[in-house]
Amino acid sequence: MKLAYLAPEIPALSATFVYNEILALTELGHEIIPFSVHKPIMPATVQDLDELRSKVIYLYATSKKKVLFSHLKLLAKKPFHYIKALGECVKDMFQVNIMSRDARGLLYRFIYAAKLAQDLVENDIQHLHVHFAHVPTDIAMYASMLSGITFSVTAHANDIFERGLLLDKKVKRSVFFATISDFNRHYIQQTYQVEPEKLEIIRCGVDSRVFTCKSSTALSSPVRIGVVGRLVEKKGIDTLISALVIMRTQFSDFIVEIAGSGPLEEELKQQVKQLELTEKVIFLGPLPHDQVVKFVTELDLFVLPCKKDKQGDMDGIPVVLMEAMMVGTAVISSKISGIPELVVDEETGKLIEPGNSEQLAAAMFELINDEALREQLISNAEKKVQQEFAQDINAKRLQTLFTETIGRF
Repeated sequence: MKLAYLAPEIPALSATFVYNEILALTELGHEIIPFSVHKPIMPATVQDLDELRSKVIYLYATSKKKVLFSHLKLLAKKPFHYIKALGECVKDMFQVNIMSRDARGLLYRFIYAAKLAQDLVENDIQHLHVHFAHVPTDIAMYASMLSGITFSVTAHANDIFERGLLLDKKVKRSVFFATISDFNRHYIQQTYQVEPEKLEIIRCGVDSRVFTCKSSTALSSPVRIGVVGRLVEKKGIDTLISALVIMRTQFSDFIVEIAGSGPLEEELKQQVKQLELTEKVIFLGPLPHDQVVKFVTELDLFVLPCKKDKQGDMDGIPVVLMEAMMVGTAVISSKISGIPELVVDEETGKLIEPGNSEQLAAAMFELINDEALREQLISNAEKKVQQEFAQDINAKRLQTLFTETIGRF
């Protein structure tokens, strides 16, 4: 099967699940041409991605001259498709308020959709799949109209909770609309009143071959607690820092390592300083993915206390939680979004109420002191990921959907 993939940035340091999915489908025998809206601001540094990186077509890096030629070619060869697509774009612009920034954004993305559409046609692409239901899907749905080639979507978190512009139309125009959790599926169905038969669940899986579960669950001295993620509100890292003050009154032989960067970095460092935790907390900065695996393997506890931010955005199911579970590190997270579908409280990990530093301190203290519980959670967690969140399982499910899609259209 000859497929195209579109995402905001390929291959990026974050959103590793996009390029991993492409590689998994390639292993299954499919030819995939990757398209990226932008060049990655922080590109992935994994050497195995050199071949993939060389194939990526960056839409917004295309010259205006080439984009114009794409429009002219499509208008000449597919006039009906072109006029219909332009008409739909104008309707969409009126729906979101023709004078708004959103409307201007749709027009801008229609302009670059022509370049994508022309490339799809010239490369004999059978189907286009998109990750993230915001900007990439805007481009994809117009490219689909312009080219006559079907498209599908995998939605994640921010793209439905905060940036769900025209999401009902995107579901309707796609041949299927996947998302990463049952929570998301229900949210989309209830919030946007869409056709439930269009909605699928495809997990962002992890490659089990990359991870080896450590043989010992014995704790380090000091106990190593860590987190990986962008330093943004929804990751709840401020909750973790507050919890350390509480835990320190009961247990002080620990160190916390925070891997990542983001807009809240200075604010979080200031919080650490004010709470007199500078000897306990280390900021490591962003890590490339191969180092992330090593880092989470060496931890005793992986803590990601996610919460909803002021704009209503929240995580879906963070892949790094799956990775920590695969390598045998005990995990603590929050009862929010799709996370309880992975981290089942008292079964595959510990869950707290979002923002509750007292519960988090208690959960960390319990896992440090209860070796039997820690070992049981670790064992169950690895099995859970292997059975439901493994990359090969979800790549095959996606392959089945592609096959059924192409068979119908």
